[in-house]
Amino acid sequence: MNALLALSKHIDAASEKLSHLGTFCVLGAAFISAANAFVRYGFDISSNAWLEIQWYLFAVIVMLGAPHVLKLNEHVRVDLIYGKLSPKAAASLDLMGLFVFLFPVMGFMAWLSWPLFMKMFLSGELSSNAGGLIRWPAMLLLPLGFGWMCLQGVSEVIKRIAFLAGHTELDLHYEKPMQ
Repeated sequence: MNALLALSKHIDAASEKLSHLGTFCVLGAAFISAANAFVRYGFDISSNAWLEIQWYLFAVIVMLGAPHVLKLNEHVRVDLIYGKLSPKAAASLDLMGLFVFLFPVMGFMAWLSWPLFMKMFLSGELSSNAGGLIRWPAMLLLPLGFGWMCLQGVSEVIKRIAFLAGHTELDLHYEKPMQ
């Protein structure tokens, strides 16, 4: 179990580092948006590339930030029910959600998006917009992000099984509702 927990810590650390990249992309997207608006309205000059790079940065933010959100246990769920559960019941419910929802959906999405990425990469597909960018870097974020989400799910499974087996404590990051 110690080796699996060490693996989980490495996955968590990598997810956190990737989320930092997403954080810088928020700043970059905001800067590009402001500069684009200034140039467009101030000098009547614009390019679709500036809009598309913002979309690409948004893809980085979402696809590389989501695994960190899962790590922090801040993902979407019905907290009305979850918050009333004991920690062991909540960990068991998390395991069910990971195996029933996360792994099948993220795995399927990664499997579907990989051929699209490869097609765009091999063809060098460009955006159909005038002045648009190549598409494969944004498309690469789909299988990468879905795959990393599965890997973070593996880390979450390891932590919950270790908790249920009594090997470690687990901070589920939720607050009990006020009574």
